[in-house]
Amino acid sequence: MYGSIENRELKFMTNTIYQQENFAVPLPITQAARKIAQNFASQQPTPEKATQVKLNTIAVLVVHEYLQMMDIPTNLTASDSWNPVMRLFADVADLAMPSFGSLECRPVSTFDLTCSVPPETWEERIAYVVVQIDESLQEAKLLGFVPSVATEELPLTQLQPPEAFIEHLGRLQQSIATIVNLRQWFAGIFESSWQSLAALANSQEPTLAFAFRGPEIFEQQTSNQPVTRRAKLLDLGIQIADTPLMLIVEISPLPDQKTSIRLQLHPTSNQIYLPQGVQLTVLDEAGAVFLEAQARSADNYIQLQLRGDAGEKFSVRVALNDISITEQFTI
Repeated sequence: MYGSIENRELKFMTNTIYQQENFAVPLPITQAARKIAQNFASQQPTPEKATQVKLNTIAVLVVHEYLQMMDIPTNLTASDSWNPVMRLFADVADLAMPSFGSLECRPVSTFDLTCSVPPETWEERIAYVVVQIDESLQEAKLLGFVPSVATEELPLTQLQPPEAFIEHLGRLQQSIATIVNLRQWFAGIFESSWQSLAALANSQEPTLAFAFRGPEIFEQQTSNQPVTRRAKLLDLGIQIADTPLMLIVEISPLPDQKTSIRLQLHPTSNQIYLPQGVQLTVLDEAGAVFLEAQARSADNYIQLQLRGDAGEKFSVRVALNDISITEQFTI
């Protein structure tokens, strides 16, 4: 009886490895990558942590090299995995991708059937790529990816092929809007999708105005500088009871060519509160998280405030579960 169970387990493992080999992308691990990984590992306090950092770093560099070959830009230095403090206190293997966000690159060994995905990486990731690293640290294989995770052990049978990851990036790119030039707003030039609150409310059902009765939206600035506001309905999938969320952007000029920016996210129609867990995130030009707010169980809006110099670029991402919308801005 025991022999039959072992045979079934061996057959399952063999089939799993065969399926992975069928679409895995083999890639060399360069000497430079091994040197960087060893350097990061030598800074760790224990052998276990050193091994973790070494494998995480190799996984990140392998994916980085793969994306470079595909002419897809990345930014190693903007990644948490390149931050000595984050490497020390968290199990991170992220790779910053400008205009997209952070990609998690998780390492596995040759005969692993699952991939460890620590909870600290379950959010603020555009996808999870699994990299198989051989014991000699000479060769790696891109086994595949998943768009999101919610468990610490990801079965490798759930991976989509590596080529599907490029398609995933294409879909993300399509969801990113044209860059909005905020300085043009000061001159009264607005993109057609960004409207005044009054115009947007008048163009919708009467109950839409319910979401805008709070005085905080029309709060006056302490300075005498003019305030410009525009709003946009986010209707690309983040909806509550078939009603979209609304992103409000408020800007005012500051001295030395700086601009003050306030972002607010509101429900619309007869919805009083935002959906619990919806996130409002500001990403810098490299795709790294700069600011973030998350709705609790009874928040009727969330907001972020920042300031920037003329010419700076940033993105605003609204996300709920595994669905997100990104708007790009330049100051």
